[in-house]
Amino acid sequence: MTIAVIILNWNGRHMLERFLPSVTRHTTGDARVIIADNGSTDDSLEFLAAKYPQLQVIAFDRNYGFAEGYNKAIAQVEADYYVLLNDDVEVSEGWWQAVVAQMEADPSVAIAQPKLLMYDQRDTFEYAGGAGGFIDKYGYPFCRGRIFSTLEQDHGQYDDAREIFWASGAAMFVKSEAWKALGGLDGDFFAHMEEIDLCWRAKNAGYKVVYCPAATVYHVGGGTLPKSSPFKTQLNFRNNRAMLYKNLPSQRKTWVLFVRFVLDWVAALSFLLKGNGKECLAVFTAHRQYRAWKSNLRRKRAAINPGTVSCIYNGHLLLSYHLFGAKRFSQLRWHN
Repeated sequence: MTIAVIILNWNGRHMLERFLPSVTRHTTGDARVIIADNGSTDDSLEFLAAKYPQLQVIAFDRNYGFAEGYNKAIAQVEADYYVLLNDDVEVSEGWWQAVVAQMEADPSVAIAQPKLLMYDQRDTFEYAGGAGGFIDKYGYPFCRGRIFSTLEQDHGQYDDAREIFWASGAAMFVKSEAWKALGGLDGDFFAHMEEIDLCWRAKNAGYKVVYCPAATVYHVGGGTLPKSSPFKTQLNFRNNRAMLYKNLPSQRKTWVLFVRFVLDWVAALSFLLKGNGKECLAVFTAHRQYRAWKSNLRRKRAAINPGTVSCIYNGHLLLSYHLFGAKRFSQLRWHN
């Protein structure tokens, strides 16, 4: 059994210097570390050549984004398991062995993630993955340990290994056979929501996605695009809508897309009223790009054959959070 830990880097020399030592120290045995460089213009490649000459480096001519960057890198790597690991993640001893062992125990599992905690507040769940990801019936993503911007402290409340809806791209394990069967990430997404889309396609294909609490990694997060970036807003709104179109079962697609259309424009108006004109414009741009994708999305949807899948919260997360005070995962009322 072989494991390829692939770190996608773009102008992240400072992150590599800070976090690569823990990865190389704790990634041994059947696992190897590979750096895929997305056309960096800093001195990342020079740093790697000088400090880590033993590592395989795949260098691209330009920045292909998170999704297509990983697609291109993995196409050049043979392994039984691929681990997509952000360059701002610190790992601990046994981090990959525990996850792989859990995946090996169930042939139907295709994708998994470890526990993600904050690097600077190591007792607090990290925004990008927490203890496993979910979505509500209108496509809003959240995690055990994080709903919207509210983060929980880790008191062992989510130390149960269980099936989840999506695994974080910050530290995502994928069986190579499933990766190839699913066609990898959707390269058109560039970044954001691509791992949720992959997991949803996996579930539509009959695979499971799971959370492994026996392994913990520590994530900084937000290193490439800050939270307030209009480009990040554009990617999130566009890709979320595209993901819903591709993966929703036919009986729910029209209604959910209509509701999200309304809610997206409410969000755009909210941005405008708060003086965030660029964020408002980003929502318009996202919807315009989504409309331009429609014919391509129809072809992608036809290849997926969407159905009803597990681990979707059958409530409205916005209402649960803002009106009914459900700030923690345990406060949500599941009716599935």
